[in-house]
Amino acid sequence: MRQPLQIAFRNIDPSPALEHSIREHADKLDRYFGNILSKRVVCEVPHRHQHQGKQYTVQVALTVPGEELVVRSDKSGGHGHESADAAIRDAFDAARRTLERFAERHRHEVKVHASDAALP
Repeated sequence: MRQPLQIAFRNIDPSPALEHSIREHADKLDRYFGNILSKRVVCEVPHRHQHQGKQYTVQVALTVPGEELVVRSDKSGGHGHESADAAIRDAFDAARRTLERFAERHRHEVKVHASDAALP
């Protein structure tokens, strides 16, 4: 049974513009795999006192049959993004790639190399 999209904001005031952007990105994920059971998104500003300005991170958790796929928007080094929009875009890009890989495995479209096929 499908559940509605869940959006949470941590250490940041909820914004209708950010929520709208998250909803648009989340709706597009159904193109890559139509059997997503639930979608949860957390947009947050972790407390990091050594940094100037806000560092946004976004986590997307997708429940699909038999598995939960979780991705974060962290940049290399564990740092967030200076823009919430960039964090949302990167998190959903990563979610799309992860979902595409899952869909390929789910449809048994992963290629088997000849050397792998020979193994018992």
